[in-house]
Amino acid sequence: MVIDHIGIVVRSLDQGIQQWERVFGYAKSSEIVSNSRQKVRVVFLSKTDSLTVKLVEPSDASSSVFPLARKGGGLHHVCFRCDDLGTQVELLREKGARLVVPPEPGEAFGGNQIAFLLAENNLNIELIDTAEKAGWCGCA
Repeated sequence: MVIDHIGIVVRSLDQGIQQWERVFGYAKSSEIVSNSRQKVRVVFLSKTDSLTVKLVEPSDASSSVFPLARKGGGLHHVCFRCDDLGTQVELLREKGARLVVPPEPGEAFGGNQIAFLLAENNLNIELIDTAEKAGWCGCA
């Protein structure tokens, strides 16, 4: 497994993008993608020689990230890319991680499967087995 990106919850994608561009030198690298299953809108940001950042904005009050956004947002997850999502989910569960969202199509990843697990120390893990990112333009 390798870290693919970190997920940051924001109240507003527009404001989040501006902050990450102005303060950290990142650039918008994808279109904004709506995820109807998780009730969020996301955008990927990148910077040469740095991790990719995914900003996550709740699209309505029933989104699981809405409470965090209401408090001002913050770090939501670390996403690991692996070779086989199903196998890695089982390995992490054997090591004590709790499956929170079973594998399902991820709209931000071209419909490829994603899963979320909660590990020790409240580490929220997103798992993917693709490098594809929907709407990726690689603009950075």
